Amino acid sequence: MPSIAYFGPQGTFTEQAALAYARPADSLVPVATVPLALAAVRAGEADLACVPVENSIEGAVSATMDALAVDAPLVAVAEVVLPVRFAVLVRPGLQAGDVRTVASHPHALAQVQGWLGDHLPLATQAAANSTAAAAVGVLDGEWDAAVTAPVAATHYALDTLATGVADADGAMTRFLVLCRPGHLPAPTGSDRTSIVAVAAAERTGVLAEMLTELALRGINLSRIESRPQKDRLGQYRFYLDLDGHVAEQRVGDALAALHRRCLQLRFLGSYPKAEPGPPADTASAGHTDADYAAAAEWLTAVLGGTTG
Repeated sequence: MPSIAYFGPQGTFTEQAALAYARPADSLVPVATVPLALAAVRAGEADLACVPVENSIEGAVSATMDALAVDAPLVAVAEVVLPVRFAVLVRPGLQAGDVRTVASHPHALAQVQGWLGDHLPLATQAAANSTAAAAVGVLDGEWDAAVTAPVAATHYALDTLATGVADADGAMTRFLVLCRPGHLPAPTGSDRTSIVAVAAAERTGVLAEMLTELALRGINLSRIESRPQKDRLGQYRFYLDLDGHVAEQRVGDALAALHRRCLQLRFLGSYPKAEPGPPADTASAGHTDADYAAAAEWLTAVLGGTTG
C-alpha cells in the first residue's frame, strides 16, 4: 500500500492536497516539517511526499524550495492546486461575541484580516505553528477560535463558526507530489517542468543568457524565484518553472544547454499541470519534435557528404 508523507499535522491544507491526489488504498502519514516529509521519501520510509510550494498571496514556500535543492534529488510527478478558503473553529457552544482570542499560522491570519476585522473585531490574534496546531490549542483551552483548513473540522471536536473564509476570492496554494527519481509521467500536452539552476559565473548578463536558452526554443517561463545558497553572501539558486515536458525535444534541448552553462542544474520533474483547460504550451513553428527531427536528418545528410 503506497504511503504519502505530508506536511502535517492532521487538519492542514497539505492534508487536503494529499487527499486530493491519493487513491483509496494510499496511506497518509503526517510529519512535522517539509524537510522531514522529503527526508522520509529519500530514506525509503514513504513512497511519496506532498508539500506546499507556493501561495498566490504569500508567495513561494522557502522551506520547500531550500529542501528540494539539497540532499538526494527528488522529482515531482504531480501538482495539486487548492483554493484557499478557511474555516473558523471554536469550542462547542461558543458564539462569535464570546471570542476574545483567535489563533492560526501567520500566513493564514494574513489572508483573513478583513474577515476577522468585520466578524471578530474584539479578538486578539495569536500565531500558531500551523493551522491545525491552532485547532489543538482551542481544544486545550489556550485560545477561543482557530482559523484552519476545512478538513480540520473532521479531526477535532470543535464547532464551525464560519466556512469559506477568505479576503481574496482568487487565493490559491500549489502543492507538489514528489518521489525518488524513476519513470517520469508521460507528456500530456499541458505539462510543467521544474528545475533549480546555479549560474556558472558572476558576470553581467549571465541570467539573461540562461533565459535566452528558453526563449530561443519558444519555451514559456511561468515562474522564476531566487533563494540564497546560504554558504556565501550574494550567491543564489534560481528556481524555474517552464511550460512543457522534458521528453519534448525543445525542452530537453534547452535543459541540456542550461546544463552546459550552469555550475549546477537540478531537475525537479516534468508533470501534468493542475489547471483545467486546453493545452497552454503547444510548441510554435520551428520548435516541434518534427522540426527537430527534420533538422537532425538534414545535419546527418550534410555530415554524410550529401547536399543538405
